[in-house]
Amino acid sequence: MRMITQFIDGQRRSFPSVRSTPVFEPNTGQVQAHLEHADATTVAEAVAVAKAAQPAWSRNSPQHRAQVMFRFKALLEAHQQELAGIMSSEHGKLLDDSLGELRRGLDVVDFVCGVPHLQKGEYTKGAGPGVDVYSIREALGVVAGITPFNFPAMIPLWMMAPAIAVGNAFVLKPSSRTPSASMRLAELALEAGVPAGIFNIVHGDQVAGEAITGHPDIKAVSFVGSTVVAKAVYARGAGGGKRMQCMGGAKNHGVVLPDADLDQVVQDALAGAFGSAGQRCMAMSVLVVVGEKTAEDLKKRLVKAIANLRVGGAPDRAAQVGPVVTGEHKRKVEGYIQLAIDEGADVVVDGRGRSLPGSEEGFFLWPTLIDHTTTTMRSYQEEIFGPVLQIVRAETFEEALSYPSNHHQGNAVSIFTRSGDAAQRFVDQVAVGMIGVNFPMPVPVSYHSFGGWKDSAFGDLNQYGEDSIRFLTRTKLVTQRWPSESIAVR
Repeated sequence: MRMITQFIDGQRRSFPSVRSTPVFEPNTGQVQAHLEHADATTVAEAVAVAKAAQPAWSRNSPQHRAQVMFRFKALLEAHQQELAGIMSSEHGKLLDDSLGELRRGLDVVDFVCGVPHLQKGEYTKGAGPGVDVYSIREALGVVAGITPFNFPAMIPLWMMAPAIAVGNAFVLKPSSRTPSASMRLAELALEAGVPAGIFNIVHGDQVAGEAITGHPDIKAVSFVGSTVVAKAVYARGAGGGKRMQCMGGAKNHGVVLPDADLDQVVQDALAGAFGSAGQRCMAMSVLVVVGEKTAEDLKKRLVKAIANLRVGGAPDRAAQVGPVVTGEHKRKVEGYIQLAIDEGADVVVDGRGRSLPGSEEGFFLWPTLIDHTTTTMRSYQEEIFGPVLQIVRAETFEEALSYPSNHHQGNAVSIFTRSGDAAQRFVDQVAVGMIGVNFPMPVPVSYHSFGGWKDSAFGDLNQYGEDSIRFLTRTKLVTQRWPSESIAVR
């Protein structure tokens, strides 16, 4: 059985470890590899290597680092199919989903190819009599990222590309469920010209994560995961004086007004709720529908559309919904469906109790539609993270606006309407970090930034975009004055 080891100092390395966990193939339910878990000693080794390599890397010109990023981008593009296959084999997402994920990661690599401009400081001449002031953006040193299972290439690229481009060394701890894509990213980065020791990978669970957040030589940590863990990671790292950027869970709402194009809403809801089997932090998992007539009409259309969705494995290019990541996660999502029933909601389409012919052991769960959800239900308050779409009914625009605004998670929200006035009022008043107007998953482009509000994000700077450059560098401010001297003429 294949063993997935660490990637330290430019090579795959195995360390004595008493712990390993299986890595599953979600399409078949079979174990395909075992993952070696790093302990604190292994993490310390990775950090020591990174610390030794970083000064020379940071002394390179920004143009040099940009050229390395250009070569890295070209290699990622050349290996897209290979990387997508790795992601689909461990996550279960369909190949087109994996390719789409990789493209979003590539966008961030493309953005940081402009690092000579992004890392420029500012200059003020004549701030006082004979006084000039300027700023310098310098790398922090060694920084780290802890990433979730659901985007095994995109989120590591969001973190490592800006970190390395500005001159830091980077230590990554990817999810133990989907570890292999990041290993390939590290090999391609090495091939592109990133020096050995600048991009290191340690695998594991809470033990490795706590070793990262507690290590004194790691100056900043980016994290994406559940709210409970994000809050704990933030507290531990910030308490130790580190810069922290921790993205938590999400309960993303889609608010549907009576004047919305319901055919478009259905199309967007299917993609937003069931794409990648609902395992996205941007999944639109709740529809808040204004008016009983609109709710009934939309429900009928959704039931018909869901019946026509094709569930299949990653190799099935006609499939629209793939498996969830593990059997344990499947049981967790099924538990939320039962919880909704117990709480009094109406399960209109139940995705439990089915299996895919030929892949009976795969972790497949059919799309589920739940109506008459209320905001007091646990199934509404908590992130389900599976192919489950809930309907909440509202009587007025103001009531619909209040639901995403009052939810403890404030990651993303969308509004569907033909009214520009209603859309603008919604954008102005809703208490959520990312907003879509007639757009189901409002992920900002790479030269803006990504981040929610409330329990969806801890820290004051977002992922990628110019925020990432600010997060990953520190500023020196220089105020200078030179004495006047007469210039001798010879």
